[in-house]
Amino acid sequence: MKEEENLRKDSIKIGLLGLGTVGTGVVKVLKENGENIQKKVGVPVTIEKVLVRDINKKRKVELLPGKLTTNVDDILEDPTIDIVVEVMGGENPALSYIIKALHKGKQVVTANKELIAKHGKEIFEAADCTTSDILFEASVCGGIPIVRPLKRCLAGNKIESIMGIVNGTTNYILTKMTKEGAEFKDVLREAQEKGYAEADPSADIDGHDAIRKIVILASIAFNTRVSLDQVYFEGIRKIEQVDIQYAKELGYTVKLLAIARDDNDEIEVRVHPAFIPNTHPLAAVSDVYNAVFVKGNAVGETMFYGKGAGELPTASAVVGDIIDAARNLVHENKGRISCTCFENKKVKSPEEIVSKYYVRIQVLDQPGVLASLAAAFGNNQVSLKSVIQTRARGEKAEVVVITHDIKEKNILKSIQDLKNLAVVDEVSNVIRVEDI
Repeated sequence: MKEEENLRKDSIKIGLLGLGTVGTGVVKVLKENGENIQKKVGVPVTIEKVLVRDINKKRKVELLPGKLTTNVDDILEDPTIDIVVEVMGGENPALSYIIKALHKGKQVVTANKELIAKHGKEIFEAADCTTSDILFEASVCGGIPIVRPLKRCLAGNKIESIMGIVNGTTNYILTKMTKEGAEFKDVLREAQEKGYAEADPSADIDGHDAIRKIVILASIAFNTRVSLDQVYFEGIRKIEQVDIQYAKELGYTVKLLAIARDDNDEIEVRVHPAFIPNTHPLAAVSDVYNAVFVKGNAVGETMFYGKGAGELPTASAVVGDIIDAARNLVHENKGRISCTCFENKKVKSPEEIVSKYYVRIQVLDQPGVLASLAAAFGNNQVSLKSVIQTRARGEKAEVVVITHDIKEKNILKSIQDLKNLAVVDEVSNVIRVEDI
């Protein structure tokens, strides 16, 4: 057969950078599914060398003697190694290793969202100057296929919007708060004990992880480079149980959302907690699961759902990229997932983005308070959709308002005016409302 005649290589050899959680998963998947992978590629796919910090450390997987090394050049300078798989994480030295691997003509697979989000331009330019590809499916949402669908299956669409739950730790915390009535600090501690959250959880709960992922997805979906410093983000530290209860009362669920929308010549990209209707599919995404909701002008609405992190789910995406790179090598192809950032779209300023808002206010319990609040909103062209007033203990009461759609700059002015009112003790929280 012609396809068989075109085969050039009798095996594909991998150099693995890192043997932590994801690296261990990659080894497991390649071993367990090796026979099936060989049939899909056409030749055996094997691990030649693995870069580690400590060769003598006990590990969850066994490798043949001589496979481990502490010298990266044993991989990068080895002409027999075809694919370099970077799963060590972090910015440096991972970036320099990837760039060098590309210049050496090796195919590169990475799960490193930080590198792709921060240094994608540099990495893709390095790949374009060589015969190498860079594949990064695992950098966003672990085992959920989303990069390939955007680049391939949905390539015929004009992507109108992406909205997703892309961080499992925060989703676990908000799910527990919603279902069990627990407070944020208590659920965070439990998440750390179970290994869902790091000892320093700031990357997750403050939105840093989610912003990296939505920057990658927005760049692919809208064919333009989006940088981290262009994107508004906030985490879930300010979410209290009382906000969860008000959301329930109003027919909403609180989620940390990553949002990207195309508005013709401009795009909006943001990460923040939001009220979403209980009727929307994203409201039912619980625990450590992720989901990405994509709307295209031809396909309509689609949703990608699954485990967004973990040893085997992330390894699943990495090995998928390995197979793709291996097939390219066997059949002498290149550029199956090349960079598509051929446009230069402006990213909207956060102050120009339009949303509805939930505002919770502590006020003095006395006549005329609601009129004062309404004036503070009205003077800034903020129209109120609903108002809830509840009595609190002592001399104070709590007022909750839901606004109609308004630009963020108007709500910010309103909040400042509220804080200056003598009848306002505190503006306790402000959360966006996404009636999707």
